[in-house]
Amino acid sequence: MLSMSNVPPSSPGTPMAASPLTRACLEIDEYAAGLGWDQPARLFALVDTAKLRKQEPRLAGQLGLDQDDAGKASLTPIEQDELPAGTALDKFLGTVAWPDAVVGCALTVERLMLPPSAEASVPEGLSDKQLAKWVAGHPERQEVRLTVAVLRDGSRESAVRLREKDSSTEVLTGGGLVPGLAEALAATFS
Repeated sequence: MLSMSNVPPSSPGTPMAASPLTRACLEIDEYAAGLGWDQPARLFALVDTAKLRKQEPRLAGQLGLDQDDAGKASLTPIEQDELPAGTALDKFLGTVAWPDAVVGCALTVERLMLPPSAEASVPEGLSDKQLAKWVAGHPERQEVRLTVAVLRDGSRESAVRLREKDSSTEVLTGGGLVPGLAEALAATFS
């Protein structure tokens, strides 16, 4: 079920962040940025790097996890199989369950967002499909890539990258940036 990730433990250009969760979130954002835009959503398991080295040394070697970071707490993102085409993200996440070895998970997904100033002009009574079409046609819409990571202990981190400012130095981070998606990911551990 697990497929190897192409995310090295310390991607060049990924800033050294304070927490392992923030580092993992930024590594996944950088990996997704390398794939370009207009990509499907991607789901990642987060595993404790030290435990992975000890319990699965061959896999750790294939992922390029050397012993140089042995004293530093870190998480290794492992990309999962592609999400089923045509399945709504919330419905898919409702089917996900993780083995005990997985300490967290992350998801990267592209969306259209409007600035808060445009929210007052949203017509009432639109279906989800109509609302998506309305947002897609709005002149102030922004294409964004959201990367959200959660741990079993409730910790959360997010990275938001605007398509028009597609640079690792322009990525916004914070635990509360995408609360709905963080809740959905946290529910995969219940």
